[in-house]
Amino acid sequence: MTDIHLRSIALVGFGEAGSILGEDLAATGCQVAMYDILLDEGGSREAMLEKARRAHVRPTDTFAAAVNGVDLVISAVTAASSAEVARSASKALRPGQIFLDINSCSPATKRANAISVQSSGADYVEAAVMAPVPPQRLKVPMLLGGRRAAELAPVLREVGLHATPISDQIGVASAVKMCRSIIIKGLEALTVESMLAARRFGAENEVLASLQATFPQMGWQDKLPDYLVSRVAEHGRRRASEMREVAHTLQDVGLEPIMASATAVRQDWLIDVMAAQGIKYPHGEVFSWRWLADALADH
Repeated sequence: MTDIHLRSIALVGFGEAGSILGEDLAATGCQVAMYDILLDEGGSREAMLEKARRAHVRPTDTFAAAVNGVDLVISAVTAASSAEVARSASKALRPGQIFLDINSCSPATKRANAISVQSSGADYVEAAVMAPVPPQRLKVPMLLGGRRAAELAPVLREVGLHATPISDQIGVASAVKMCRSIIIKGLEALTVESMLAARRFGAENEVLASLQATFPQMGWQDKLPDYLVSRVAEHGRRRASEMREVAHTLQDVGLEPIMASATAVRQDWLIDVMAAQGIKYPHGEVFSWRWLADALADH
């Protein structure tokens, strides 16, 4: 038996992942509150309030108001902001509350965050989100770590989350995420570089046919290139930030992050050049990597 109950939940960070989780958790009957720093900015406040209303989530004006008395706090911010949220938690949380850190951070960052949170008397559990949130929503796979991970996992599963505990130590789950990202985000960056070059040479069909022959089950002549390039074009800045966390992860164990650092540079590069040329990601439309390659070449 566990003494963990999820009657009330606070989302700190109400971007793509936070808003999806908040909406779906509210739909299960949980009382869900949210706080996002965009509520502090006049230009974005009303849009954020409307987003919360649509999700049936209660907006709050401060971090402390959001987390006051709730059973579970979910931190869903950027890697760069995760430590600040943990420091805020150290002042606002109380014993009996649980802080679930789903941010894409290095193991060392997660361990430092745990120290901050646990200084309040609350419990810290790390989560590594192992796939994009939008398609699977609550069902997105999460690996949990921490002394209460095994206890929290079945409670999260009861409200629809796909949570699997893998360690009672902080850092193991995030290490899985970081090492996986070297491959996943590296493949995205390689695809951007290869396809843009191939398109400019008029050689993309032959390149894709060769890749398909070598890796016949991956879908190189189908939707895979569009998907990989779209992830960078839409979320490249955030993904570059995550890859810098991967670089820190490798440095912490004595490995030079050659590939991780290069991936971050290429992810940032695409966002920079799209912005410089006034090219916007076509939200709501079917994405084509060829369209993007041609748009970039036309400028």
